[in-house]
Amino acid sequence: QLQLVESGGGLVQPGGSLRLSCAASGFTMGNYAIGWFRQAPGKGREGVSCIGSSVGSTDYADSVKGRFTISRDNPKNTVYLQMNSLKPEDTAVYYCAVRWQAMCVTHLLEYDYWGQGTQVTVSS
Repeated sequence: QLQLVESGGGLVQPGGSLRLSCAASGFTMGNYAIGWFRQAPGKGREGVSCIGSSVGSTDYADSVKGRFTISRDNPKNTVYLQMNSLKPEDTAVYYCAVRWQAMCVTHLLEYDYWGQGTQVTVSS
């Protein structure tokens, strides 16, 4: 059964860190591009980061460059998003999604299957 499950969200103070996980079942993550997206209250869903099947193939939104790092653990069939130096404007529901192609892109319309999301709240 095809499934993507996000975890690791929560409440964190500004400047803090969180690591989100996206665990897959029903397919081999390492063969496909995986993206992280977020949707803040009252706003549209936006691309945050993606990782392709090739080593070193990653991309980031300008708003998170230098603060967020995406990575894979292929034996665990899991993709991570390490989020450091968090800001209140990072508050959103974070989703992971799979694109049935190898190349990383951050446009959400290119993704084929989505997880249910995990809430990240950055507040003091």
